[in-house]
Amino acid sequence: MDAKARGTKNFILLSPDRARMALYALENKYHDQKYYLNFSNPLELLVAAILSAQTKDTVVNALTPPLFKRYPNANSYADAKESDLLRYINKVSFAGNKAKHIIDTCKILIERHNGNVPKTMDELLKLPGVGRKTANTILINAYNIIEGIPVDTWVIKLSYRIGLSGSKRPDDIEKDLMKLVEKPNWKNIAYILKAHGHDTCHSTSPLCSTCTIKDICPKNGVVNSK
Repeated sequence: MDAKARGTKNFILLSPDRARMALYALENKYHDQKYYLNFSNPLELLVAAILSAQTKDTVVNALTPPLFKRYPNANSYADAKESDLLRYINKVSFAGNKAKHIIDTCKILIERHNGNVPKTMDELLKLPGVGRKTANTILINAYNIIEGIPVDTWVIKLSYRIGLSGSKRPDDIEKDLMKLVEKPNWKNIAYILKAHGHDTCHSTSPLCSTCTIKDICPKNGVVNSK
């Protein structure tokens, strides 16, 4: 156990071999998992990903069809008033901030990228409302460019619980996972972990008795299980 990164008492970090065994089992079970937000082009993905922060994907997918119809390109978002945009996105958390991020981001797309969503991590991270998780998501799902692993709430939670990483910092977790997962699988490991969370490894009372990796997982932080 790395004491610097693993400050929680009794944390168990899996050895690389056992961690890969756990990940291989999960990849086999959830091999067909894909990105969960609906989109048809890179701009729609960028907007949906910004909206999805701390918001359920079902909420985002429900509101994006009329949103995308009303705002079909970067120019339409850049010219929008925040009050008008809010009418379409008011069900997401922090809607006001996200409306501003979307408008400001699309202004940058027009000024610097001819209205297109950039294809590099550095340029994506310069956009308001876009962190490394969102940038990885866009690169992977819009352009099939694999530079890293999107680290969302489920990845943070399960990476710790399973013993893949003892850090709670997304950047550190991403680095830990990149050492364990073969690069071609970086693009879907986040969705595999999310599927496992929804299916078995629930936030409270995970179904440990029927879990695919019950004989490997150290169950870090689990108090009650079924």
